[in-house]
Amino acid sequence: MINQQYSSNLQRLQELFATTLLGDLPTILLGPQLRRLVYRHLFAAMGDQVYIQNGVEFLGTSSIELGQGVHIFKNVRLDAKGHPNNRIHLENRVAIERNVDIGCLEDTYIHIDEDTFIGANISIAGPGDIRIGKNCMIASHTGIYANNHNFTDPLSPINRQGITRQGIVIGDDCWLGHGVTVLDGVTIGKGSVIGAGAVVSKDIPPYSIAVGIPAKVIKSRNVKELV
Repeated sequence: MINQQYSSNLQRLQELFATTLLGDLPTILLGPQLRRLVYRHLFAAMGDQVYIQNGVEFLGTSSIELGQGVHIFKNVRLDAKGHPNNRIHLENRVAIERNVDIGCLEDTYIHIDEDTFIGANISIAGPGDIRIGKNCMIASHTGIYANNHNFTDPLSPINRQGITRQGIVIGDDCWLGHGVTVLDGVTIGKGSVIGAGAVVSKDIPPYSIAVGIPAKVIKSRNVKELV
């Protein structure tokens, strides 16, 4: 236990040293190139041609994997600390826009598959597992929350009643519009479109168009309609 705590503290010191020294170096001073060179020794895995802009914060880098051609822009926060089984995996060519917060809590796996775009000012939070498929487009100000607070006892503060965690799955080739909220336990099927501002509280079948609060399917995008 002591060795594990020492290892964790040492890792955090390395993260702080590297990110403090290089984290705010602008592009004009070869910041992305230097970060790519040094950060590769911190992450569990890191592919080639990774671009990390200045102002990005990483926590628990030994549990973070970046594929080839990943782009991470200003003021993004990736937090995998807090549990040895936590893992954040960004596959090849994932792009994370500015001010995105991706965080684990306990025993959490967050996986974003190839060629998916995560827009600005998005929050993606465990502790339930979150899997986002290939070629997805997630528009700005979306929230994806794989947890729910218990509140059945009115005599006890809600923050002491614990949480539930079921996980979230977003299939390949989905488009979530501006300001969508995806709640715990939801699966959004492949090829679906979720309209701006919708709150997804139940499963959405593949190739559906869903809008509203709560989100309801208004049309199908099945293969016959597309031919």
